[in-house]
Amino acid sequence: MTIFQKNKARGQKFIMSGMTFGFCMSRITANVMRIVWAYRHKNVSVAIAAQIFVAAGVVLLFVINLIFTQRVIRATHPTMGWTKTFSWAFKIYYATIVITIIALITSVIQSFYTLDQVILLRDRDIMRFGSTYFAVSAFLPLPLLALNFLIPRRSSVEKFGEGRFRTKVAIIVIAAVILTLGAAFRAGVAYMPRPISNPAWYHSKACFYLFDFTVDISVVFLFAVIRVDRRFIVPNGSSAPGHYSQRQLVVLSEDEVFEDDKSENRIMSNLDVEAQRSANPTSTRA
Repeated sequence: MTIFQKNKARGQKFIMSGMTFGFCMSRITANVMRIVWAYRHKNVSVAIAAQIFVAAGVVLLFVINLIFTQRVIRATHPTMGWTKTFSWAFKIYYATIVITIIALITSVIQSFYTLDQVILLRDRDIMRFGSTYFAVSAFLPLPLLALNFLIPRRSSVEKFGEGRFRTKVAIIVIAAVILTLGAAFRAGVAYMPRPISNPAWYHSKACFYLFDFTVDISVVFLFAVIRVDRRFIVPNGSSAPGHYSQRQLVVLSEDEVFEDDKSENRIMSNLDVEAQRSANPTSTRA
């Protein structure tokens, strides 16, 4: 949030910093609910809230990485990346993620308040679909980047943000691999249920905290330390090819500022001398 507010004060709205802050708040809430659940393990409402926040929060990181991928594609293939079809494809995909989250929340709540085996089986299928869909979302930047660099470029890469372009690609790839590891593990666990009395190794607390919270916080630290707000920043209102390379703000150094002042002072002095000469031609001849 500090990074987001500082960028906003400079007139650069890097929304992904706000989204990362929202994700961190959801993870804090999830852990608080789990602590409360440990002391009040018969409270169904607390159990539902804990499971919902654990399952739904990480989706924000998937969306952030997809936004970074979209910016790389637009910089590499601006003609294709800025078409309405390409833009709407991402918007529709984000909408399907929201719909999937709503379906998961509904199925989780319903599964706690019914004993109907048919409904429980349907809820389990929805949960499996949701975990699989999220795993695909985490993995999606990798094939998109592969296709992006396999398609021949018709123009030079449009630079944006700070740092080398290949470093931006490496950040997306590393984040996608880490997020896919956690999402794929959670999807695999959903497809291999075990009775509560006989849990498998992948049901242990160590696996839960490693493939959920440790994976997530690793990506958050990666984004913060590597300063993605500087590397993936683009001019506000970018909506067409060439907008990424526009200069947002030219900041001069102190030497440059003072040099400009000195030059301006010299020009004004010369103008004053010329004005005096024009007003008093006798003194000029003398």
